[in-house]
Amino acid sequence: MSARILFVTGTNTEVGKTVATAALASAALRSGSRVAVLKPGQTGLAAGEPGDVDDVRRLAGALTTRELARYPEPLAPDTAARRAGLPPVSPAEVAAEVAELAGTHDLVLVEGAGGLLVRYDDEGRTLADQARAVLGAGLAAEVLLVASAGLGTLNIVALTAEALRARGLPLAGVVIGSWPRRPGLAERCNLADLPRSAGAPLLGALPERAGTAADFAALAAASLAPELGGDWDARAFARTHRPDAG
Repeated sequence: MSARILFVTGTNTEVGKTVATAALASAALRSGSRVAVLKPGQTGLAAGEPGDVDDVRRLAGALTTRELARYPEPLAPDTAARRAGLPPVSPAEVAAEVAELAGTHDLVLVEGAGGLLVRYDDEGRTLADQARAVLGAGLAAEVLLVASAGLGTLNIVALTAEALRARGLPLAGVVIGSWPRRPGLAERCNLADLPRSAGAPLLGALPERAGTAADFAALAAASLAPELGGDWDARAFARTHRPDAG
């Protein structure tokens, strides 16, 4: 059976991509899958500091992690690489690494930086180009979009979905990266509106501060749909948080 390859991108920075990646990894590990997490470009950290893959390992448990490049300034990867005088990450490098990991794992997660079209090099190549390179290598790859819950998210979700369709990249679905403890009207309405904007299903909703949960594995399973290895029910969640609820 071939590995499932998921590129995890976000509608923006700080929407919960790393915690969502950890949740995906945790759910897969719970089922006995072999999991690998790849970070093509880590920015904003010096050598030796724990990065996103370290956070994923801390939350999810024993898995394979790889980081292809690290740049010290918290900027877009191409800007950070240029300012540091370091080489950028190419789609070919990512595709080669994914192919190697897919040979020995059941699930390969590739966590991007920022949104789908953030530049990784001076030629303007992006996470989308990395995913296309993986498809070009004959491997099946999908994109999972991590979105914010509140006002303003629908436009960015629609734009990202449109960009994916234009590039022939399949969108597996949307996961809300941080569902507020006290959701407002916009958040409640977005449970129905997000899949419409994406043209893809809503596959989970991680609660705010999920990364501090005492039992992260249980939280991950309860926050992700069966398509992602969890037990979350989109319809039941929407009923609980319907717009006319008190």
